[in-house]
Amino acid sequence: MNPATPSAQASAFAARLRQRRAQLGLRKPDLATAVGVSLTTIQQYENGQFPRGELAMRLADTLRCTLDWLLAGRGDPEGGIVDTPETRLVMVPMVEARLSAGTGSFETGGEVLRHYAFRWDFLRRKGNPARMALLRVSGDSMEPLIRNNDVVLIDQSQNDPIPGRIYAVGVEDMVYLKTVNAMPGKIILTSVNEAYAPIEAPTDEQLADLVRIIGRAVWVGRELE
Repeated sequence: MNPATPSAQASAFAARLRQRRAQLGLRKPDLATAVGVSLTTIQQYENGQFPRGELAMRLADTLRCTLDWLLAGRGDPEGGIVDTPETRLVMVPMVEARLSAGTGSFETGGEVLRHYAFRWDFLRRKGNPARMALLRVSGDSMEPLIRNNDVVLIDQSQNDPIPGRIYAVGVEDMVYLKTVNAMPGKIILTSVNEAYAPIEAPTDEQLADLVRIIGRAVWVGRELE
């Protein structure tokens, strides 16, 4: 059997990309925004132009699949959609980073520990299934609403804060789970537990990279003791 020609490889890559995007319920503009490229670039990819370097890795990460599968069709996509006779499931990654609901912590770079299955239709009602991750909470500042050691589902596509909603927020090298409110020139991070004072974070251009809205908390789960 002759190796596939470059044009055939490009066509197969484009087909996998379109298939995966459709499986995750992403529109082309959604994918472009998540990867950080223009809509035209995504259209070029879906016409068979291969992404390069870091863009290829970001594309595979956004599509929750391996580079080998996306670029070469080897193996199976990892951590993606699982279709069963009853429903469509999404395997959401649990990342190794503890969200602090107290003093703030950021323990690792976010390596994936494992995946957990959620119904696709449930996640779609909450936001963008392709941009969701599970994180574990450390601290008691959001009690009784969210408790120490709870698992929180974060939608990273929802990073434009809506006042009064709960977000994972990065401040310098720490990550907090807080209710976000805004004032001119700063955001106010508040706790449910009144024992914790609000955190005021400036948002001027020089400090904008120090304050990052990572994503909105859309679901919380806990183990019964």
